[in-house]
Amino acid sequence: MTVQFSDAQASAQLVARNRLDAFVASCEFDRPTLVVDTALVAQQYRALKAGLGRADIHYAVKANPERKVIETLVNLGSHFDAASRGEIELCLSLGADPADISFGNTVKRASDIAFAHAAGITLFAADAEEELEKIAEHAPGAQIYIRLIVEVSQADWPLSRKFGCDRDTALRLLDVAKELGLDPVGFSFHVGSQTRKAEMWAPTLDALALIWHDARDAGHDLSLLNIGGGFPAFYGEAIEAPTAYAAAVMAQVTARFGNVARIMAEPGRGMVAEAGVIVAEVMLVSRKSNRDMHRWVYLDIGRFSGLAETEGEAIRYQFETPRDGEECGPCVMAGPSCDSADVLYEKRPMQLPLSLKAGDRVLIRNTGAYTSAYSSIGFNGFPPLAVVTI
Repeated sequence: MTVQFSDAQASAQLVARNRLDAFVASCEFDRPTLVVDTALVAQQYRALKAGLGRADIHYAVKANPERKVIETLVNLGSHFDAASRGEIELCLSLGADPADISFGNTVKRASDIAFAHAAGITLFAADAEEELEKIAEHAPGAQIYIRLIVEVSQADWPLSRKFGCDRDTALRLLDVAKELGLDPVGFSFHVGSQTRKAEMWAPTLDALALIWHDARDAGHDLSLLNIGGGFPAFYGEAIEAPTAYAAAVMAQVTARFGNVARIMAEPGRGMVAEAGVIVAEVMLVSRKSNRDMHRWVYLDIGRFSGLAETEGEAIRYQFETPRDGEECGPCVMAGPSCDSADVLYEKRPMQLPLSLKAGDRVLIRNTGAYTSAYSSIGFNGFPPLAVVTI
């Protein structure tokens, strides 16, 4: 079920959306450009915080590391989840308190651990014994949380296998951390990116709560639970409003884990996706042969210049054109580069106006997350995605 915004929330959202659209309509762009409205970022922060209540928001910097985005969140009192030395330096340079930054990557260079420790970072993630040894050597006495593997995700984009460890390993690592002089304070997990409904958290929370209580029964005085990300953005399928969604997640967490002293949440996509729109252009519309069932629509942006999350067609962006309202038909969408992998949607073709042609402007909605961050190289000479913040 889609939960509706209150009248005040809907009004504020409309005003901010109108501001973003007015800016885009007033500008010409000579290359694909992401426009991010920091007022929408602030609005989403407040909405999520209202639902999360006493949980600290640690914004996942990797989702969108634009300086004005980070600065906006610093001013709102957000905490931050950093995946690298570069993200730590970015947050610190914009006024974030080291005590409000967690080093959440479970794979860290020893020198970066040392840097973070010297900068005042006290909270680190780990999911392996060797990582604990590095932290103990280069950040002695640090607080750590062990990341648990999630194997029952209902997210559109599950994040199993690469990060986290199972129950027995996690309990052993808590003991190892103590032996190394570290302070093992809790567990973390990630339910999976784009978990569209709060109820979808239930299987993960059920499984991981058992590990939490096993650890406490084993004598570990856990005080921190990091529930990670998973907070969704709108990509065409109904999602719950952010405050109601976050509150429903917290109710489930409390029911299973009890009164945990400290809870962290790490929204990334759910914080910034809907604050951004990419302005792109049609480069070509063609058919391969008379037997071709679908048109091919080539944009001036592709998987190597910002739309990496079309991999596996997991994230289905929303497209707007000046010809919307005219007769539509299915099309395969692709990027401009000379790489056969630069195809965005083919298994499930997109519906676009039949009159679409080269030169038409295309708006790609809700693209504030994981677009500019992925677009870091000029593959084939196409420049990385430009970013404008308002």
